[in-house]
Amino acid sequence: MVSLSLSQVRALDIQLPPETGAFKQDPAAEIANAQCLICHSVEYVTMQPPMPRPFWKSSIQKMQQKYGAPIPDGQVEQLADYLARNYGLMTNTASAPSTAASSQAPANPTSVAGTTDGLQLATRYGCFGCHNTTQKIVGPAYRDIAAKYKSDADALSKIDLQIHKGGSGKWGPVIMPPFPQMTAAETKVLAEWILGLK
Repeated sequence: MVSLSLSQVRALDIQLPPETGAFKQDPAAEIANAQCLICHSVEYVTMQPPMPRPFWKSSIQKMQQKYGAPIPDGQVEQLADYLARNYGLMTNTASAPSTAASSQAPANPTSVAGTTDGLQLATRYGCFGCHNTTQKIVGPAYRDIAAKYKSDADALSKIDLQIHKGGSGKWGPVIMPPFPQMTAAETKVLAEWILGLK
């Protein structure tokens, strides 16, 4: 038997590769980004064989019921539709719906879902799956983010970059998924709301 003292044991530093994949931009991509990427990489979803909608819905429900995924019941149908439309049996076939027209950004991005404040945007994009206003969950508490950037003149641009590009290292090794579908106007509203928390 090998005997080691605590002074001989060092913590193992594991660096995960950055997330480079992205979900297809289509209505409800923000739900897939927010809910699926809490536990899975984009590649995990895209490597699944093309399956019908019932498969995707049952997979979502399994994640909720068996693994405790915090997917709101109100998002299950939209998420199943999105996954079936973009990664299901009809994907890349002649009868597949075109995502180009449906993924164009609206003229007024906040009018689509009535999201005009930071709390609504954080809810819409599933931010509360990883963040809380007062305590760390997976990612830092929003109040901690506000405190860190309180005196930083570049705070808005730094938060904007983190939201759109994702990444890790600023708050620990956990990777934040990118949210490229969030518009600049939405990011500004969300960032201002976060920075206004005390």
